[in-house]
Amino acid sequence: MNFSAVVVAAGSSTRAGPGAPKPWRSLGGRPILRWSVEALNLAGAREIIVVTAADRLDEADEALADLAGWRAVAGGASRAESVQNGLAALSAPGDEAVLIHDAARPFVTSAHVATLLRALALADGAVPALPVADTLKRGHGTISETVSRDGLWRAQTPQAFRLSTLLDAYAAWPAEAEPTDDAAVVERAGGKVALVPGDPLLMKLTYPEDFAMAEQLASGRRIVRTGFGVDAHRWGPGEAVWLCGVKIDHDQTLIGHSDADAGLHALTDAILGAIGQGDIGEHFPPTDPQWKGASSDRFLVHAASLVAAKGGAILNVDVTLICERPKIRPHRDAMRARLADLLGLPLDRVSVKATTTEGMGFTGRGEGLMAQAVATVETPA
Repeated sequence: MNFSAVVVAAGSSTRAGPGAPKPWRSLGGRPILRWSVEALNLAGAREIIVVTAADRLDEADEALADLAGWRAVAGGASRAESVQNGLAALSAPGDEAVLIHDAARPFVTSAHVATLLRALALADGAVPALPVADTLKRGHGTISETVSRDGLWRAQTPQAFRLSTLLDAYAAWPAEAEPTDDAAVVERAGGKVALVPGDPLLMKLTYPEDFAMAEQLASGRRIVRTGFGVDAHRWGPGEAVWLCGVKIDHDQTLIGHSDADAGLHALTDAILGAIGQGDIGEHFPPTDPQWKGASSDRFLVHAASLVAAKGGAILNVDVTLICERPKIRPHRDAMRARLADLLGLPLDRVSVKATTTEGMGFTGRGEGLMAQAVATVETPA
């Protein structure tokens, strides 16, 4: 089922303690807002409208700069107004599903979305909810009443509706009242809203202590990725060659558009591959004259910066150089040290090896040099 989403991030976060409003605070190395937008993108959202304070639109651009399929609009004086601003910005047809989600609930997943969309096929709305487990008391300072928890639920987001259903319900909502969520608006209009199983991970970050708990959860929601890179260059006339960031005197050089450092090129591709960001040719096209003779250090540092931008970290790299000449062993320690410096890694997480092909193939005949590299990267899930 096609769906769009409105992510509400316009609140002032007065209960969250000192600091920036919740959507802009860091969680696991990336803004809280980004967690939800990335998750909804992954779940297949056709369009995502991020509703934020008018003076935070530039921050949304910065926080979500490399993500596709979203637009930011200014919110209103209340959550309900912000939601309606987001709905008005959608280009979706009226019968399309729309999910309304609080940016302060960062751990939404594709599974949550799929459950809501299935329920929406048989109802006017669908809400994830958890049964109330604690005993409920009413009172001020002292207990005046114990309240039955039978049939009581804690509503969460995202909440799913048909776009036209939610628009019509908001149009009928009394201007003097403030709904606590979007399901209440559809309920008042006579709509049938289904309850689907909620998830404790859909917790809303509200108070200062919530952020410490979320940080612990975020640290456990990381995955390890592996990328593989290969590069080869032809030998040509020259007096030195660059390999893994080290200049080696030699009676030939490698021919290429940049400095032809096959070791750095293979490692750059391995890192880009680990995070699904294409290859070195997409980021630094050989047809672009600005990269003529460029130091390949720049390519590797760029790939590492993309890992950091995702809130990730490079764990380990391993480069193998395949050639008959020059001898690599005398330069291996310098190469490892250079890679460790460029990537900010301890030396024991950097490996450089060399092998020959026993005279076989283009490397064996001395026509060129090949490099292979593996990079292991950890990123948020």
